[in-house]
Amino acid sequence: MSMIVSPAEFHISIRVSDLDESTAFYTSFLGVEPKDSTERFSTFIVPELRLNLVLLVNDSGKPLDTYSLYHIGLGVADKAAVIETYLRAKAQGVPIVKPPRTTWRGTPLHELWLRDPTGYGIEIYARLTADELAAMPADMETSFLVPGTEP
Repeated sequence: MSMIVSPAEFHISIRVSDLDESTAFYTSFLGVEPKDSTERFSTFIVPELRLNLVLLVNDSGKPLDTYSLYHIGLGVADKAAVIETYLRAKAQGVPIVKPPRTTWRGTPLHELWLRDPTGYGIEIYARLTADELAAMPADMETSFLVPGTEP
């Protein structure tokens, strides 16, 4: 049984190194304009994700620790959506950490890893279909989804 009764929205606030740059990035990434934006924060409401994301300025004067927040994950519909996200991110100059690939160890996924302007990792993933799972290679080696992106 969940501790949470009738969840309606997921809210997360993260500090960013450059509010304007991060606001522009997440506007493009999420496909929505900020609901609110001031010199101290930008708020994004994404109803289809049930997400309320707040970007806050880093006013501590200390470098941000992008290690502690390992990554933000966003599930998409399928392998094609992972590949299309890669193509769009690449066209916009978003840093690609790991190109689109299918991984078999751990939780089998089609995945793509990006980096936001502050340095936070973003994982775009799609769960495998039953047919895709049935096609798992015996060696369980990673397969790359876009030719030429292999290491």
